[in-house]
Amino acid sequence: MKDDLILETISVTKNFFGDKSSGVNNITVFIPKGKITAIVGESGSGKTTLLKLLSGTMKPDSGDVFFHGQPLPVRTAHITSAHTVITMVSQDNTDMDMGASVWDNVGRGLPTEDANYKIQKATQALNLLGIYDLRDQPFGKLSGGEKQRVTIAKALINRPEVLMLDEPFNQVDAAYRESLQHDIRQIVKEWGVTVILVSHDPAELLSMADELIVIKEGEIVEYGTPEELYHDPKLLYTSKILVSCSELTAAQAKVCGIKSKRGTVVIYAEHISISPLGMGAKWAVKQVLFKGFFEELIIEREEVSLRVINYARGKHPVGSKIGISIKKYYEFGRWLS
Repeated sequence: MKDDLILETISVTKNFFGDKSSGVNNITVFIPKGKITAIVGESGSGKTTLLKLLSGTMKPDSGDVFFHGQPLPVRTAHITSAHTVITMVSQDNTDMDMGASVWDNVGRGLPTEDANYKIQKATQALNLLGIYDLRDQPFGKLSGGEKQRVTIAKALINRPEVLMLDEPFNQVDAAYRESLQHDIRQIVKEWGVTVILVSHDPAELLSMADELIVIKEGEIVEYGTPEELYHDPKLLYTSKILVSCSELTAAQAKVCGIKSKRGTVVIYAEHISISPLGMGAKWAVKQVLFKGFFEELIIEREEVSLRVINYARGKHPVGSKIGISIKKYYEFGRWLS
């Protein structure tokens, strides 16, 4: 197991202003080599703090961070060899020169003045992210997606072992996002780079990550593959982060024909089927949300609301009545007597 790990923390704590509810507390986490690991949690849960501890840019109050089994020192004026192979890409582009060209920004990441070497490495990095045609453009004039590709190219120019991404697609247009995600997956596959990313977007996490770390109030609460956590979440918190779902009390679940043994029931929109017309059409369509090739219906009965995926667009307008069947649901919280 140890040989498959590249980074790990042992009982790491980092709080701010003496407030134990801030930062992270007593976290032990293992990052596999050559995989994409995503850290997910609600705002203020400690995601970025954990990322900075793993990168060596922040010193823990207690506990240890290890890189290849050796203690990872904090980045100070003295940069170690470990720091040169762990690169961080933030969402604010603070280390980029807005007035300089793409070529100059990317080349600035090289520690050598060898012109031929710079040309070779910069060309390779720009081609890797599909932005060689932008080489002469001022960085500040680029779109959000183009800027993010340039910052990642700069981070990759020295072929690091670990690439850390803090909300990497936050300012990237939807049309650009998928191709950038594909490029990152290809880099991991071809170069064996380990990627650690922080994101709040479940679509990004489920499609990109090999492993998910779920963090809540500074503590790791679940860990596993996207498939495991999506299909078998142990916590209500995890299901609400990863899925478009309906959260019901046990009393509300009864309206749906569910006799729950626990206090909270969660139903994924995809687990509700619309019954043929005339079969128990007791649910009223309150909203129809356009989602492209499908719709999401908000339906209501006896003040209970559910989200339902509908592929037969336009068939169930607002005000119409439908029947439903629920194929699967999850129970969380206290056990009922």
